[in-house]
Amino acid sequence: MADVRIPCLFALLLLILPAAGDEGFVPLFNGKDLSGWRVVNTAPSTWSFSEEGYLVCSGKPVGEIRTKRMYQNYILEAEWRHLVPKGNAGIFVWADDITARGQPFIRGVEVQVLENAYGDTRSHTTHGDIFPIHGATMTPENGRGGSRAFPTESRSKPSPEWNHYRIECRDGEISLAVNGKVVTRGRDCVPRKGYICLESEGGLVHWRNIRIRELPDTPIDPSQVAVADRGYRCLYSGVDFAGWRGAEGWKSRDWELVNEARAAPLVTGESFSGNFGFIVDLKLGPDSGTPMLSIRGKSIAIQPSNPLLEKTGSYNRIEGAVTGDTLSLRINGKEAGTHPEIPGEGPIALEPDGPATWANPYVRKLP
Repeated sequence: MADVRIPCLFALLLLILPAAGDEGFVPLFNGKDLSGWRVVNTAPSTWSFSEEGYLVCSGKPVGEIRTKRMYQNYILEAEWRHLVPKGNAGIFVWADDITARGQPFIRGVEVQVLENAYGDTRSHTTHGDIFPIHGATMTPENGRGGSRAFPTESRSKPSPEWNHYRIECRDGEISLAVNGKVVTRGRDCVPRKGYICLESEGGLVHWRNIRIRELPDTPIDPSQVAVADRGYRCLYSGVDFAGWRGAEGWKSRDWELVNEARAAPLVTGESFSGNFGFIVDLKLGPDSGTPMLSIRGKSIAIQPSNPLLEKTGSYNRIEGAVTGDTLSLRINGKEAGTHPEIPGEGPIALEPDGPATWANPYVRKLP
């Protein structure tokens, strides 16, 4: 009689051993909440989980979530599907901690996630482009004269079918396999260590089986590392004025806050004490006048004649640090003076003097 123990033992081993190529992968989501991730600039309604454990992105507002950890060399796998035609989303790798100046997106390298009906053009495709954004750099393979890498083959499936991405990031080189075949590559990436982000950009998207296998790190120059977590949290959801007071004359325009000429000051419902820092981006128009930032009740004028400001119609990043009773300001990365006698506690307010556009209000605690 044949020994039936051998096939039974083989079947048991198949159940115990991981599938070929699965060794070392760990999931990045638990199927229930955003543990291990940080919300950068989106609303509580933007991200949720289905009964099946899919991560559901509503697409509103435009923005991101990112990992709490930085990664350098790794293989990332994810399955995604757009629920509506022409949907837009993306995966960022080697990204900074918060959004770039005047942008809803973070500096990094983006792996495009577009639905096929969005359409292919000379400047983009819907089948797995890779490109650096907002100050990141990359040398593309199969480029068209710019920094974007185009896929060599069209392999993505239309809504509502599932697609599989396998992204390999190693020593500043990146490759993307779409549904089982590598089609897009880039090299010489900077940064080449940073956060992983999932992008919300208008499309209703399902994600599943998002997992990572870390590869050994290699020595890199500090200039090749993304900006690490500085402790900032966003004060604006991108969908409404929750957490703010005095929204008369203001419009919530996705990731931007727009005030009309006669708008009242927009004031945080939260009060701040102790040492803290803040960021807010401001775009002035020809009739914006002299808007002000009120920090704990003391108003600081943003003079349109300030040489540190960009030209009218461009965003400026205003950064402040309150230490004791003194506020130190920076505009577009340059020192912009100090202001004494800041009260010990109070809200932040955006005080318009004419129509203007604001974005990216962040705060953080300082030692």
